[in-house]
Amino acid sequence: MSDRPDLIATEVIDERILLIRIDRPERRNAFDGATARALEAAIDRYEADDALRCAVLTGSDLVFSAGQDLIAAATGDMGVTERRGGFGIMARPPVKPIIAAVEGHALAGGLELCLACDLIVCSRTASLGLPEAARSLVAMGGGCFRLPKRIPYHLAMELILTGKPWPATLFAELGLINRLAEPGGAVDGALELARDICAAGPLAVRASKQIVVDSQGWTDEEAWTKQLPYLTALHHSEDLREGLRAFAEKRPPVWKGR
Repeated sequence: MSDRPDLIATEVIDERILLIRIDRPERRNAFDGATARALEAAIDRYEADDALRCAVLTGSDLVFSAGQDLIAAATGDMGVTERRGGFGIMARPPVKPIIAAVEGHALAGGLELCLACDLIVCSRTASLGLPEAARSLVAMGGGCFRLPKRIPYHLAMELILTGKPWPATLFAELGLINRLAEPGGAVDGALELARDICAAGPLAVRASKQIVVDSQGWTDEEAWTKQLPYLTALHHSEDLREGLRAFAEKRPPVWKGR
């Protein structure tokens, strides 16, 4: 199948936020190779544009993503790219923040897409799950090792071993979801959160995210020194001086990203 650029639609919001929409309704936004390559291209665009400070990843009003397209998989057409891995994002998410905005179902790789994002906003009527084991499959897109880091171990194990989906409201109680929205409001809720992120210093946001991500295997003793390389550029930046001046002058800062 030839690549279709329209499989992933993008729109710039407020000049700083990239809205990325999975647009494959005929397959419930499931991923084949072409869709994964299109998402990777969108993530690459986001990474390369310094004006873009946050991204929001969403699907349709009916479904976020049903995961891997199993019909395509039967012919060997997997939703994987060489550089960023599953769905063009799972193995190598962007270094800048990305928020999942979920309406409808986020199942299998759809939930794993959420786990590749930094924050999650869901409609109250959404449902999420990892049904792979019920089909004699394994959640290979990060679900088996990322989910137990986000919610209590025994509950993650139940979700993974039974394959049954749970409502977004339960995941919110467990702390996986940052915000719940009314049906149809997930993107607006995610954009509100993205604007809050964009109000912070972009260099500090990027450095902070990378420390959080990379420090998972550090001991406290190691962390004091291993975090320093992430902070070097920030300490000599115009944005740091601007942040301190704006605080002293009691005004909103004007970030330059340098």
